[in-house]
Amino acid sequence: MGSFQGHLVPGTLFLVIGVWHTWSSVVRYVSNPKAFKIRVWSPVVGFGGRLKYMELYVVVVGSFIDLCIELLYSPHFRYFVNGVLNPSHMNDFAHSGMLLMFFIFGVVALLNEKTRYLPLPEGALILIIATAFLAEYLLFSNHSTSYKGLESYYHILLLLIISISIISILTATLFPTSFPLDLTCGISITLQGIWFYQIAFSLHGPMMPHGCNLKDNEIICKLPENEVRGELLANFQLFAAVLLVFVAVLGSYGFAASRYGSSELMSMHAATDGFEED
Repeated sequence: MGSFQGHLVPGTLFLVIGVWHTWSSVVRYVSNPKAFKIRVWSPVVGFGGRLKYMELYVVVVGSFIDLCIELLYSPHFRYFVNGVLNPSHMNDFAHSGMLLMFFIFGVVALLNEKTRYLPLPEGALILIIATAFLAEYLLFSNHSTSYKGLESYYHILLLLIISISIISILTATLFPTSFPLDLTCGISITLQGIWFYQIAFSLHGPMMPHGCNLKDNEIICKLPENEVRGELLANFQLFAAVLLVFVAVLGSYGFAASRYGSSELMSMHAATDGFEED
């Protein structure tokens, strides 16, 4: 069923990438709305170009470290028991497959940007990252059916967030200049990071719902009412996370518009106001 650290590490990666993608999308749009295009990753400008590929480095290094934890540290190199894959670590092997997809995306994107060996269009990179999120969806879809009760419910809510990421990414191939789609992708990735943290604290930490506890690697609730209360609490936690992200995005947009907003953005806003008055 995982562990506190096992949810915290990927949660941190998703949160960092999601926040950066959202901020970058906002800045790129307010700076030049007419030339805006969806990017599967966003370069860090300034600093003499030394941090340009920082996002891709974070994806590659972060997914590789987490992959090593799941594939090397957790099973302690005991991959086979009695001639079959170690049944005690099948969950770790499944997580490794998901992380490998994100690692491949990062490596391919770096090769595409820094070498001449993989000159891929942006649409191809979008499809690769969509495949990685699909692998993540399939993994946690299995979790939502193999787990029981409260743990299953938390993973069902995670599936909803992942599905938004997949839909927004794939739709971006059809509408490559859509700012709302790019922003939705960044928001959904941010929410994934927050929800991984929420699972860690609610199912493996101090926020365990009242009347439920971790026993024999399974969440056990004393009464059905305790489990229902835990599910309602999960709904509230997701609502709070969505509200927090949207308030942060609105604040970021206002700040970015005041600092980086172009004349084209102000003209578009003025034209919209004039249309409404007519």
